[in-house]
Amino acid sequence: MTTRIDCFSVAAPAGPVNAWIVGDDEEVIVIDPGSDAAGLLDAVGDREVLAVICTHGHASQVAAALEVAERDEAPVALHPKDRSLWREAHPGEEADIEMEDGGVFEVADVQLEVIYAPGHTPGSVCLYCEDLGVVFTGHAMLAEGPAPEDGEYPDFARQLNAIGEYLLTLPADTRVLPGHGQQTTIAMAEKQFDSWVAAGPVLGG
Repeated sequence: MTTRIDCFSVAAPAGPVNAWIVGDDEEVIVIDPGSDAAGLLDAVGDREVLAVICTHGHASQVAAALEVAERDEAPVALHPKDRSLWREAHPGEEADIEMEDGGVFEVADVQLEVIYAPGHTPGSVCLYCEDLGVVFTGHAMLAEGPAPEDGEYPDFARQLNAIGEYLLTLPADTRVLPGHGQQTTIAMAEKQFDSWVAAGPVLGG
């Protein structure tokens, strides 16, 4: 299989922010472009960007979306329930594709399936690639649990529910590639899930 995954990380106070590049030597899809468009496009090189997918609408994930997409006239995809968050970063601009649960993106020889996983934001999604055995979780789930935003959880219960219902049901050996920090696996997340529930929405708990 020629398809590969590259990570482009940008340093941030709370740890590296991850942009993911999925594709082969000819074409790629960019997931969560972050804020460094020039650096990300250098990492993409001369490969064609087919689409830029934003797992959620926070500025830290979408700031470079339009600039990255513009180079190859690629569409930007976002769940419609995060439209208001997107507009905080890109006033007067709209995403091109409104993602829905079960939607599919194709790149190289693999498919990325959209999993609607609200909680961190109203329109948070994950992208599952069965062919590569990975799920891109954005900020729906990090290696250490549900991701907060600016020191709080907008909807902790809904975020936990999305993890339990839509992510932990994936194959145990699926690699979890988040929008922030280190990767993990579904098996590891499943072992930790009860402790996340017990700790509740307390940072560092």
